Amino acid sequence: MKKIVSVVLALAMVLAFTGCSKKDAPAAKGADANNKLVVWSFTDELQGMIEDYFVKDPRFAGKYDLEYSMTPTDQFPNKLDPVLASGNGCPDVFALEDAFVRKYVESGLLLDLTDVYNEVKDKLYAYPAEVGTYNGKVYGMSWQVTPGAVFYNRDVAKKYFGTDDPKEVQKYLKDWNTFLETAAMLKEKSNGDCYIVSTTGDLFKPYAASRKDPWVVNDKLVVDPLMEEYMDMCKTLKDKGYEGRASQWAEGWYAGMKGDLRDENGNPKEVLCYFLPTWGLHYVLKTNAPEAAGKWAMCAGPIGYRWGGTWVGAWAKTKNPNAAKELIKYLSSDDTFLKQYALDTGDVIINKNVVAEIKDTFSEPYLAGQNHYAEFASMAANVNGKLTQGTDQAIESLWGEATTAYVNGEKSKAQAIQDFKEQVSSQLGIAY
Repeated sequence: MKKIVSVVLALAMVLAFTGCSKKDAPAAKGADANNKLVVWSFTDELQGMIEDYFVKDPRFAGKYDLEYSMTPTDQFPNKLDPVLASGNGCPDVFALEDAFVRKYVESGLLLDLTDVYNEVKDKLYAYPAEVGTYNGKVYGMSWQVTPGAVFYNRDVAKKYFGTDDPKEVQKYLKDWNTFLETAAMLKEKSNGDCYIVSTTGDLFKPYAASRKDPWVVNDKLVVDPLMEEYMDMCKTLKDKGYEGRASQWAEGWYAGMKGDLRDENGNPKEVLCYFLPTWGLHYVLKTNAPEAAGKWAMCAGPIGYRWGGTWVGAWAKTKNPNAAKELIKYLSSDDTFLKQYALDTGDVIINKNVVAEIKDTFSEPYLAGQNHYAEFASMAANVNGKLTQGTDQAIESLWGEATTAYVNGEKSKAQAIQDFKEQVSSQLGIAY
C-alpha cells in the first residue's frame, strides 16, 4: 500500500505547479522562527475551533501567528498532494477527512505525534488513534468520535410496532435476522407501502465495520465473508421490495426523511429508518428535514459501526513541530476546550472524561428530547479503527459496483466478486 501511495504522490509532484494559487504563495516557505503556523482544511469546523477557542484561550492568545486556508473537500487532496510531494508550500498543520486520512498516515510525510498521544491517551476513546496509527506510530489525531446508530421515524414505529420507545424499537432491529423479519412485517402490514430503509447503501458501513479482516492483508486482497453477506442482504431487500431503491445523497434518500418518498408511479411510501452517524443528526436529518423535528429517535441497531470524521496531522518537515504539536494536542484532548465545544455544538468529542461529565445533560429537541449524546458515548467505546487502510476508498468504490451488478441481476454473485478482484488487481496492483 505504501508503494501505491508513493506512486500517487509522485504523480502529484509532476502537477505541483497547479496545486497552489497566488493567494497561497506566502505559505511556500512554511512556518518560520516567529511561530507562524500555516493551517489548511476542507472544513470550517477547524477554522471555528482555532478562531473561536484556541486564539482566545489565555494560554495561547498571541502565542502563534496562524494563517488559515480552506479548500472544498473534493479539491483538497489535489491541493495537498503536490506540495507534500515537492516539499514546497506545505502547510504545517492540516485536516484529513475519513475518506483519505489513511492515505496520508501511510505516506511517510506526516509528523510523528506518538509522544503527544502518549501524554493524553488514557482519557481518549481509542479508535481515532487506531485510524491515525501506522507501523506503531501515531500520525493523525481527532477531536471527535463518529459512531453510527439507527435513526427511525417515530410515527412509523408507532403505526407498525405500537410504540416509538427506543428500547422497544431496538428489539425489532437488534440483529440482521431480526432486521429482515421486521422488513417483511412492515411490507405485509403496509401492503408494500412501508420500507425498512430507503436504500441498501445505508447498510454498507455497519457490515464493513463488523469484518474480521481489512481489505488488504499481507499485500493481498481479502473479501471478508461479511461483505458477501452484505451483497446477499442488499439483493434480498431489493428482490423482496423491502427497500426504497433510492441512492444515498440523492433526492429519494432525502425525501424519505421528510415523509415525501414516492415510487415510480407517484404513490406515497413510508421509510422506517436510516443508518447515520453522529454528524448525520446535525448535518443530514436536521438540515434536510427541519420540518420533521420531534418525529425522529435513535437506537443502536443491529451492529456498532463508525462513519466519517476528521483528523488533524502535520507536515513531517514543519519548521515549528512543537507549535504544531501543541495545536493538535489542544484540539484533540484539551479538557476545557472540548467541554465548551461539545456544549456549544453537540459534537460527540474524543475526551472520555469530559464526555462522562456532560453526557447526561443533553436533551435533543429534534429527537423529541432523547439524550442522543449519552447513547453515542456508549457506542463509541466499542468502535474498531484498526480495519481502516489507505486503499479503502478505491477498493470500496469497486466493491459498490460489484454489489450493484449482482443486486440488479447483471452478474452472478461469483462473477461479480471475480470481476471485482480482477479490477482491484489491475487498477491498484493488489494481488488476490
